Amino acid sequence: MKDLKEAYKTIEADHFAPALEISFIDGAKRQTLRYEKTTWNIGGEEKGLRYGENPGQEAALYRLVNGNLALGEVEMLQPGRYLASVPELLQSGKHPGKTNITDADNALNILRYLMEKPTAVIVKHNNPCGVATGSTLAEAYFRANKADRLAAFGGAIALNRECDMETAKLIVENYAEVVVAPDFLPGVMELFATKKNLRVMRIANMARLADFVAKHVIDFKSLIDGGIVAQTSFSANARRAEDFMPAWCNRKIVDKATGETRFEEHKIARMPTQREYDDLVFGWLVEAGVTSNSVLYVKDGATVGIGTGEQDRVGVAEIARDKAYTKHADWLAWEKYAKPYNDLRLVFGEEDGARKQAEIMEQTRAEKGGLPGCAMVSDAFFPFRDGAEVGIREGITAIVQPGGAIRDWDVIDCCNAAGVAMVFTGQRSFRH
Repeated sequence: MKDLKEAYKTIEADHFAPALEISFIDGAKRQTLRYEKTTWNIGGEEKGLRYGENPGQEAALYRLVNGNLALGEVEMLQPGRYLASVPELLQSGKHPGKTNITDADNALNILRYLMEKPTAVIVKHNNPCGVATGSTLAEAYFRANKADRLAAFGGAIALNRECDMETAKLIVENYAEVVVAPDFLPGVMELFATKKNLRVMRIANMARLADFVAKHVIDFKSLIDGGIVAQTSFSANARRAEDFMPAWCNRKIVDKATGETRFEEHKIARMPTQREYDDLVFGWLVEAGVTSNSVLYVKDGATVGIGTGEQDRVGVAEIARDKAYTKHADWLAWEKYAKPYNDLRLVFGEEDGARKQAEIMEQTRAEKGGLPGCAMVSDAFFPFRDGAEVGIREGITAIVQPGGAIRDWDVIDCCNAAGVAMVFTGQRSFRH
């Protein structure tokens, strides 16, 4: 019989060239981006990526070393400012594969907006499962892990402060694939060495992340026939409370009898409080790293429920709600019994475990999964009020969304009826 586990231990042969060039040609004008392959010295041998998204896919990581591309007035990031493309590998474990790098990169993509406070981002399959700020780094990591303890298993953790022993002790309680930080204080690496498969990456110049906020790179997407879509990368324009706009629109009404047109103004009745603004800004910036369609709920600088990659907006709002309930119940079980909610029957027996689960679920429903008081974030406009109503029924108090739907007026009226504040960003935040 074939040992299927061996596939995940495989190191694929790397036949990719050591350098790569991409040229943009417009008549006699040629702008060339030059890349060089990134490798690490592991066990005395130079090695690149372990494999791609799956075993059997060769992969290579390249760093941009030269070329200054100008596209109209869009300012591109200059070569040589390395972060995720040249991480310093302090502990290799099973040396990194493609998903380890892209997970770490998306964590940095979110962190670049959140450098003012100690912040932890935990990413799994290129989506955040928990993001939180804190008064200390340990508090930030604890809150990020609490947001979705289950999904954090095997995730990539990015920290925007030096990793101290208090934070490291929390990290090693769980299984993580990657830890990225600007540095590691004495004793931390010795503790991490007890986790033999953990990849530990130092990005000493992580303070540069704040400089990446308004900069762009060329984002390439390969098509099935070898074609390429090239686009400038996304940057969130609304990064402060004052960047948001009060939800407002003019509704066009045509009199069916006379054919006359009139416009009816609809505007939000209540603006956010300062606490709500803090969460709306935080949530919108986390949203930049979430796969679309997406809706998330945040409270007090931490994610509560994240819905990702769905086809309809009301559905993803419901998924984010349901995940908030599920994760809330699991955390209650963990706090009370140091066991996952789903294991209670196995650990305590069918009857006693079922009773414990019922008690926890009753508390979870009473607390509505921690959703009351949350801010609700949507990466694109709500085409109908039903998406917003999902959060409103759970007790959310504020919404941020791009605005621009034909029925913005209906969503505004819905919020006004519930006393919910709403602001527009004027910018969609799709990510696919």
